[in-house]
This record gives sequence, structure tokens and C-alpha cells, in this order.
Amino acid sequence: MSLLLPDSGLVFWMLISFGIVFAILAKYGFPVIMRKVEDREVKINDFLQKVSNAETILAELKTEGDNLISKAKEEQGRILKEAMQRYEKIIKEAQEEAENILQKKLMEANELIRIEKENAVRDIHKQVTELSLNIAEKVLLKKLEDENEQIELINRILEEYSPN
Repeated sequence: MSLLLPDSGLVFWMLISFGIVFAILAKYGFPVIMRKVEDREVKINDFLQKVSNAETILAELKTEGDNLISKAKEEQGRILKEAMQRYEKIIKEAQEEAENILQKKLMEANELIRIEKENAVRDIHKQVTELSLNIAEKVLLKKLEDENEQIELINRILEEYSPN
């Protein structure tokens, strides 16, 4: 009896035993296996649905994130523009204030120069008046008779009072 060419009796008993095993499996094994396969199929479908939902949510979140980023960039641009405008305004105000202070100081300096000039002119007038009075006093005190002597005396007195 060869395994490659079995006898007809052996084939018969193999078919009977295969049929019995198949019947037992068909009654008790296949329904359980089929339920497990169906449960697995349901779980796989649920998982695929969840993955699909997750992809949809992820796409929505990505879109929302992109929108937030674009809004943030717009806000950043607006803030930078506003800061630049404030900076320019502050610089302009500082320049105007500095110019006003400079004008005020120049006006004060010009006023001070004018006052000093007036004081100097008054002082010169006062000195000239005092000098003239001194000369006249000395001329009158001397009562010089000669006009040449008076002129000579006046010149000498002028030399005495000259600031050089």
C-alpha cells in the first residue's frame, strides 16, 4: 500500500472521517469562526471609520491652524506698523520739542545780548559824561587864560582816562 496510490477502502474511510470532521466543524466550528471573522470585520470597519473621521478632523485642524497663523501674521504686521507709526510720531515730537527749546534758548540769548549791549552803551555814556564833567571841572578850576593851554590840558586828561 503506497501513500501515493491508496486502496479504495482507505479512500472510503478517509472520506467518511473527513465528512464527520467537516460536519462537526460545520455545526460547531464554522459559526464561531464566522462570528469572529464578522466581529473582526466590524472592528476593522469601525477603525477605518475612526481613521476617516480623524483625517477629517486633522484636515479641519490644519485649516484652522493655517487660518490662525495667517491671522497672527496679519496681527503682527498691524502691530509692527502701529509701532513704527508711534516711533515716527515720538521722533517727530522730540524733534519739534528740541527745535522749540532751541528757538527759546536763541530768543533768550538774543534778549540777553540786547540787554548787555544796552548796559554797555549806558556805561559808555556814563563814563563819557563823567569824563566830560571831570574835564570841564578841571578846566574851570584852572581857569586857564590861554586857549592852547586848555586844549593841551584836555588832551592830557583824555590820555589819562583812556582805557589803553
